[in-house]
Amino acid sequence: MAETAYEVELLNGSLYKIFAGVYNDFKAKAVSEYKFELEPLSYEEFVDAVEKQYMQCIVLKENDIPTAFLVYTTSISESIELNLIHCLGTEDEIVKIKLLIEKFLELTTDERQTKVVSYPMIGHQSVFTADIARFGFKFVGLAVLRFVMGNASSERILENMKLSERSEDYKIVGYSESYKEDAIRIIHESFRDTQDALYDTRFKSIEGTTDIINKVIENIYGEFLPDVTSVLLYKDTPVGFAFANVTGGKIANIPLVAIEKEHRGHGFSEHLLNRSIKTLVDWTKLGKREFSEVNVTTETNNYKALKMYRRIGFREDFCYPQAYLMQKKKK
Repeated sequence: MAETAYEVELLNGSLYKIFAGVYNDFKAKAVSEYKFELEPLSYEEFVDAVEKQYMQCIVLKENDIPTAFLVYTTSISESIELNLIHCLGTEDEIVKIKLLIEKFLELTTDERQTKVVSYPMIGHQSVFTADIARFGFKFVGLAVLRFVMGNASSERILENMKLSERSEDYKIVGYSESYKEDAIRIIHESFRDTQDALYDTRFKSIEGTTDIINKVIENIYGEFLPDVTSVLLYKDTPVGFAFANVTGGKIANIPLVAIEKEHRGHGFSEHLLNRSIKTLVDWTKLGKREFSEVNVTTETNNYKALKMYRRIGFREDFCYPQAYLMQKKKK
């Protein structure tokens, strides 16, 4: 029997016809095995995105037939975002992953001098953890929680939850553009020393946090919902935020929640989230907008946050390892 010959190269025009099979295999499994909330790009749209260099795709060929690929981007944030690794079947999967990662690290050598690699290992990809750990990746456990619209138990919890008392100096309102600078400052101060900053280093600087907030409110990460985003005011000055957007279709998301340090410990995050989630529930019931769920993500060891989300009516859906590789030190 002839020995299997593997080759690894960037996706290019000469591979377009024969690569379609393995891409469409991934596309068919995107929701069921990779937890995609929306259908991924069609093959034609994917090829177009690669040609426009919105993303890079590394293809593994097995005896000249593509059977695995890796997708990454270097221009969306200050991190190198490893988006996906997919193999056609599980035969020799570890060998294929190793070859793809080696090529990825080779191609990103220069960028890794200054950028962290971020890799959300969602769905089936979580089985690759031990294999990529050998390349120096470290991990943060993340939990995805969902508030499902129409779920009687969750809606009852939300309606009956007891909020802490707050003085008349505090008010909760919707988002205004005039609050942007305060949002940048508070998100930066709240996230710069957290695990989030390990794999998204933008949180570590005001400039990076500005980029995050801009992408949220300018609809880059989905449709921004200023009326659903809740802002905590203390004597008319913003001291807390719970941002809200639509990540696609009928799915809403709470990407960022933060309270200024001097105002923490009083349950104000629950006040913010209560207003935001109730607004989404009311909009759905009144037919103003239709949402199927609201989701949030938090660290699996952040027990305080997990308890808070449960008290509002969220339930854990799944967990996954968020992998990150620190900058490559110059020799």
